[in-house]
Amino acid sequence: MKTFWKVLSIVLGLFMIFAGVQHFLNPQFYSVFIPSFLPFTLFIIYASGVLEILIGLMLLISKYRYYGAWAMLVLMLIFLPIHIADVFSETPAIGSKQAAYIRLPVQFLLIALAWKIKQLQESKTNNL
Repeated sequence: MKTFWKVLSIVLGLFMIFAGVQHFLNPQFYSVFIPSFLPFTLFIIYASGVLEILIGLMLLISKYRYYGAWAMLVLMLIFLPIHIADVFSETPAIGSKQAAYIRLPVQFLLIALAWKIKQLQESKTNNL
């Protein structure tokens, strides 16, 4: 794996850990992102925080980076409908229409980066 992608994997890993920790430090911020039809809002917030921390750790450790990239890809796809709905909402959960418009392309970027890291890790494994 080239240096750029290794560094990017580390940056994404640290970002995921930071984001996951935020679920515990500021759970009320995330509560507006949980659809009202889902029960156990606080559990969902904490569980997603744990997942983000675990994904971040996997991205930091080269032995588990492939699985971390896969997990990040899946998690970002699960979160995607929330961010799409936010763009069309009169009162976006993220706080403003402008933030919702910025957040959606960022979500697609995170999905693409996770996919690329997964692919690079996969080809690295296949070449051994």
